[in-house]
Amino acid sequence: MQSMNRRSFLSTAAAASVTPWLAGKASASSKPYKACVIGDSKRGRYGHSLHLVWALRDDVEVIALADPDEAGGRKHAAEAGAGRIYTDYREMLEKEKPDLVAIAPRWSILHREYLEACAAAGAHGIMEKPLTPDLANGDAAIAALDAQNLKWATAFNFRADPQVAHARRYLVNERLIGKILEMRGRGKEDHRSGGEDLIVLGIHLFDLMIYFMGPPVWCEAEILVEDRPATAADIREATEGLGPIVGDTIYATFGFNSGKRGTFTSVKGASLDADRYGIDLYATKGMANIRVDRSPQVSYLPEPGWAAYGTEVQWQPIPDTLSTPLRSPARVSHYAPIIDDLMDAIARDRRPEVSIHDALAATEMIQAVFESHMSGKRVDMPLRERSHPLQRWL
Repeated sequence: MQSMNRRSFLSTAAAASVTPWLAGKASASSKPYKACVIGDSKRGRYGHSLHLVWALRDDVEVIALADPDEAGGRKHAAEAGAGRIYTDYREMLEKEKPDLVAIAPRWSILHREYLEACAAAGAHGIMEKPLTPDLANGDAAIAALDAQNLKWATAFNFRADPQVAHARRYLVNERLIGKILEMRGRGKEDHRSGGEDLIVLGIHLFDLMIYFMGPPVWCEAEILVEDRPATAADIREATEGLGPIVGDTIYATFGFNSGKRGTFTSVKGASLDADRYGIDLYATKGMANIRVDRSPQVSYLPEPGWAAYGTEVQWQPIPDTLSTPLRSPARVSHYAPIIDDLMDAIARDRRPEVSIHDALAATEMIQAVFESHMSGKRVDMPLRERSHPLQRWL
């Protein structure tokens, strides 16, 4: 398996030129690869327009779209340019035999089913996050894909943004602000504060923590409901199809190698400004922040005291940051590095840089928060128990 240097991945992926990876695919056709879309207009919909991602490539043709809601299927098929519409995604996969699939619904309750069906069809692809409600289902889905040597990416568009890769080079490799000591993440802290914020939005922050500091080795967490410790009686279903959740406030700490720490906080009603959503990096010579609500904005402060005093020290952009031109369709331009890298990964038989395995790692951090609070102690990672902690608590 070949691997691409993470420092160069996002700067080169957009210009990647891949060769056909399947026998018989090389032809005079300008679009030799067939793609399908799995969506559900009533359960998870189409994520953030994930049905449009194949239009980023001139060599991919969207041949079909499946949606159990006929009206929704017609609407999204027209947007994606899909030639045929199905109400049953299994029928679509069996009849169309696509090379590529986009799994668009953001609800995770059916993600394992979708992925295993794609594995049986021999299709590569991209899926919306989160991965699955628990680790057991995620393990099973990935095992099915790996058994067929299929390449799957995850829609972690914030981490895939060239600005973030550029920041990692300067902040981690070149130590612009010194040695990183800790990372602090906050959710949006809106009406989903607590358990749902942890899953829907925290997963992006956990992916960023792993990207900057590597996988965590332990987790310690406290979950509250109306300022008291959450109990099993407080477990409920999320407003979206994400499985069980608990809590309206979460305080979680993760331990990484070399003594580094990472925290995630989501406090009920704490934020009136979604722009707080993101990550702060604290280091020996300064600090940096990454705000990710709309598109990643990265800046740093070269001050060991982590505070700007007067006019002498100010927040600054990362040196040599370049603007990234929009790709068409503009609505999904932020997915272009992921899609280009996926195509290259298939051609070169390597794991995508933003892979479904990364989605499992971020999901494990979510599950560790529930596991730690439920057990009342620090838990080691990777987690041994792969079933959902809240289901066991019940």
